[in-house]
Amino acid sequence: MLNHRAVLFALASAALFGASTPLAKALVGSSDPFILAGLLYLGAGLGVAALRWLAPNVFSTADARESSLTRAEFPWLAGAIATGGVAGPTLLMLGLARTDAASASLLLTLEGVATALIAWFVFHENFDKRIAIGMALLVTGAVVLSWTGQPNVAGLMGPLAIVAACVAWGIDNNLTRKVSLSDPLQIVQLKGLVAGPINLALGLLAGGLIPAPPTVVAGLLVGFLGYGVSLVCFVLALRHLGSARTGAYFSTAPFLGTIVAIIGFHDQLTWQIAAAGALMAGGVWLHLTEHHEHQHEHDVMEHSHPHVHDAHHQHAHRAGDPPGEPHTHHHGHEKLKHSHVHFPDMHHVHIH
Repeated sequence: MLNHRAVLFALASAALFGASTPLAKALVGSSDPFILAGLLYLGAGLGVAALRWLAPNVFSTADARESSLTRAEFPWLAGAIATGGVAGPTLLMLGLARTDAASASLLLTLEGVATALIAWFVFHENFDKRIAIGMALLVTGAVVLSWTGQPNVAGLMGPLAIVAACVAWGIDNNLTRKVSLSDPLQIVQLKGLVAGPINLALGLLAGGLIPAPPTVVAGLLVGFLGYGVSLVCFVLALRHLGSARTGAYFSTAPFLGTIVAIIGFHDQLTWQIAAAGALMAGGVWLHLTEHHEHQHEHDVMEHSHPHVHDAHHQHAHRAGDPPGEPHTHHHGHEKLKHSHVHFPDMHHVHIH
């Protein structure tokens, strides 16, 4: 059955990121875009590092603690950092310099599409007509929300750079899914502490200056909540829902950000917002009411993550393994063939 907790994590991730957008926009005028991107990622890394030190079980319990990244997972994470933390922001900044705001907003809705297409056709996540229509409604809602008139695209280099940024983030989301059974706090800490300094260095090399201390503090705080905590929630959703479905729920971020702008910054409620909300509600409903069931086979695997002894976790315990549930320890999965309702979580990566 659908993991509603994972859906809430995905929507919380979208809400935090969406709320950070109007706040980040308020900082753009007082900071170089590359420098701001560096501060946001650095805020995510530093904030989550502090959270991991002060409250390591904030998303878990003592017995069901999150597992640290393994050596085999670091190449996946390195790829995610390179594409999503470095290439994505760099391409976006290059594109924004050559593209008007209306066109850029519309093009940025392609991140969800890129995530889904890569998940479906490269990593073979399952989807059907219902999921595809739901994704289309969510993206259409984002397009309606972003539309400010006839886009004026003067040349192709800018828009192509933004499209490339969306593809980079789509790759990032799918690579991050590969490590999503590991500690999300560790994943986000490493992403932020690597991508933040690199983006700051790029900004300084391009002639940017570190802004005034109040702007630095604001950027770090927005980054911690809108990028750091948001990404932790995104990783938790990835492990249960897969890349495409998590990306679909995350596509509601522009709408949720607009609601924050209306409430907090007294922006006007328009027909576009109402129409986008209706389209996105339809897309979310199609995903929430999905029923995917067929006979499938689980391959032999070994790993460590928080779990309970459900149908997929029937294994003997060794001395020293925690007795309560949920709990975390290294365990193996035998080959298993059965039929039940399921989603493309980390235990259901079979070919359809």
